[in-house]
Amino acid sequence: MTPQSFDFTFTVRAPLAAVAEFHHDTRALTRLTPPPIFVQLRRVEPLAEGSVADFTLWFGPWPIRWMAVHSGVDSLHGFTDAQRSGPMKFWRHTHRFDAVDAHATRVSEHIEYEHHPGWRGLFSSLLFNPLALRLLFLYRGLVTRLALQNKPRP
Repeated sequence: MTPQSFDFTFTVRAPLAAVAEFHHDTRALTRLTPPPIFVQLRRVEPLAEGSVADFTLWFGPWPIRWMAVHSGVDSLHGFTDAQRSGPMKFWRHTHRFDAVDAHATRVSEHIEYEHHPGWRGLFSSLLFNPLALRLLFLYRGLVTRLALQNKPRP
């Protein structure tokens, strides 16, 4: 199969530091995963260079084990997670946070991925195709906005 990429950007009416803190929280993956997918966290280390997130995504009765390693971790401007093991032949997801102004932040998501050949790739391409990714990130944008917008700040 051919390597692919996916990009998604949205703006949150919240300061850069609040958006970065939200995404650095070890509970972020659970909060940002849409139903009916269930996330079972196995080991999620605090976000840092080389930290590991080991989890299972449950698509109904079908579990998909995934392990990612973080790199390029910047306390305000984002990080990258790369699949060490999981359903894809290759997966690298970069999260970037940029201040639009003092009260708004742009979140940019960039994913580079490749499916395995054969049946395994057919299965992953059903779950991780451009439409499914778009729906996933629309949900993530909504959850991020609901969590951060219009919240009192100290």
